[in-house]
Amino acid sequence: MHKLIENLEKNGFEVIEVKNAQEALHVSKEFIKDGMRVGLGGSTTVAQVGLLEYVTKRENITLFNQYEAGIDMAENMRRRREGILSDLYITGCNAITQNGELVNADGSGNRVAAQIFGPKKVLLLVGKNKIVDTLEAGFERIMSVAAVKNIERMNSKALEMGKEPRYNLDNIGNKFAYINGDEKGRTTIILIDEELGY
Repeated sequence: MHKLIENLEKNGFEVIEVKNAQEALHVSKEFIKDGMRVGLGGSTTVAQVGLLEYVTKRENITLFNQYEAGIDMAENMRRRREGILSDLYITGCNAITQNGELVNADGSGNRVAAQIFGPKKVLLLVGKNKIVDTLEAGFERIMSVAAVKNIERMNSKALEMGKEPRYNLDNIGNKFAYINGDEKGRTTIILIDEELGY
């Protein structure tokens, strides 16, 4: 783990190691300040640690929550776009290589776009199960683990809402991002010593 963190830091990422989801939530809260504009990218990890619930209830911030029940697709897309220009963007990561590289895939692209450019600050919550040896292993993990589980999750949700399942590998993993460096201090990775997310 020491070498991984060293490589991430060499690539400009700030890394905070935590033991569990509870500690991850505690540390994450410190990044959210009154008056902030906060964007969200799809992340099961963010939900699992309780941060999604926290920001939806947090007062004195402007949250661009595209997951709010009852909004139409036009409003959903507006919030995604606003989130890309936020003060803080909160999401997860599909894979992190031992060389300190971030590997992600996305359906609509807002999550990978925000990690590359836009928000002033990016906060990534990452479980230890996302650590892979190589870049190739990162892409393999996305297609064989993360994408498959996300397809199951989103198609189940569609069925619950009385809609036809419509997600597959063609529309959930068609925009990829490989990031091997960032402006120092812009991206903070909370590395959690638990298996979380997809």
